[in-house]
Amino acid sequence: MPTILIVDDDAVIRGILYELFSEKYECHTASTAEEAFQYLEVENYDAILTDIAMPGLTGIALLKRVQLLDHNAPVILISGKGNEQDPQQLIDLGAFAYVSKPFRLIEIEDVVAQAIAKRQSQENS
Repeated sequence: MPTILIVDDDAVIRGILYELFSEKYECHTASTAEEAFQYLEVENYDAILTDIAMPGLTGIALLKRVQLLDHNAPVILISGKGNEQDPQQLIDLGAFAYVSKPFRLIEIEDVVAQAIAKRQSQENS
């Protein structure tokens, strides 16, 4: 079963994403990038979803850490209103995708499925 890591300081968003994905994937959640680092030290993920703007280290800092530990792990960056980022700039930094809040559940499901498919094809080649 594919494994995903959901990182968001907003407990409601974390809960929604966990409920959305937990039937199809093994899900771990973290409320900060620092907490996510603890998971990343012991687990490889098929997809990582992270908010960009969080207290402490940002989702972009998490992206950079993931690239050092497991450069093939697809990282999906999520940003809320008022914190919009240039999607192409984030892709250039190595993000798999960028999703703006509020997002449609079907949109985030599709992006995660694409990320997992990419990860699995890399592992099988």
